Amino acid sequence: MDWIDKLERKFGRYAIKGLMTYIIGITGFVYIVSLFDPTGNFIDKLTLYAPAVFSGQIWRLITYIFIPPETSPIFIIFALYLYYLIGNGLEDEWGSFRFNLYYLIGMIGTAIAVLLTGGKGTATYLNLSLFLAFAYLYPKYELLIFFVIPVKIKYLAYIDWFFIIYGIITEPLPYKVAAIASVLNFLVFFGKDIRIQMKTRRKSYYNKKKFKSQADENVRIHRCRVCGITSIDHPDMEFRYCSKCDGMQCYCSEHIRNHEHVKKDGNESKVIEFPNKNKDN
Repeated sequence: MDWIDKLERKFGRYAIKGLMTYIIGITGFVYIVSLFDPTGNFIDKLTLYAPAVFSGQIWRLITYIFIPPETSPIFIIFALYLYYLIGNGLEDEWGSFRFNLYYLIGMIGTAIAVLLTGGKGTATYLNLSLFLAFAYLYPKYELLIFFVIPVKIKYLAYIDWFFIIYGIITEPLPYKVAAIASVLNFLVFFGKDIRIQMKTRRKSYYNKKKFKSQADENVRIHRCRVCGITSIDHPDMEFRYCSKCDGMQCYCSEHIRNHEHVKKDGNESKVIEFPNKNKDN
């Protein structure tokens, strides 16, 4: 995209290389600290909460991205590993600046949604947008669920889209807006490509349909003059045209050698029976 290229030329030197590695490291540190804080006040101080931001706690606009997605040690390890894999994969594909921009757009969208609705926000949908971007670029990539079960990432992306749409439909207004806003980065980066692909597929579908319709019209249907069977009813049957009959007279393989030849006399057609050589005189 031209506007991203212009931004990269102008601000590319400020991009943070290995951004996801820093985010994962700080998230792991926050998780360890939270283990020694059973009251949950530490995590609460990091949450994106609109009234607190308006009261001057502006750090919440950033710190919410470091809140651990899970409380179980097993799931936190798996989640952080997945974020590392996806984040670094996107950065390798796009470069540091574009990945920074993608993440930043998601953060801005989430923050605006929370501030407008006056509710709370998490990085759940923001992290889902990273997953969707990775699945879009590498649909056949296989993930090992629980490090054992191989699943193509595109199928997991379908599940993520389901949860996003389900959240938009069923969740309270703040979460609806956050779900929509947090995937704006995906739409900004891939919206044009998706529209082009949909247009191309639709055009291809209609072209194939048109071609098939024309092909069906151009296919000659063979019909035996004697028994009346056709090449559609009996596709395995062999049909031939008799060279001794006037006109294009078609016969199936059973009657091509045993039929009455058609001869035209002026405007009238008459059947002339030739002696069958296979019959006894």
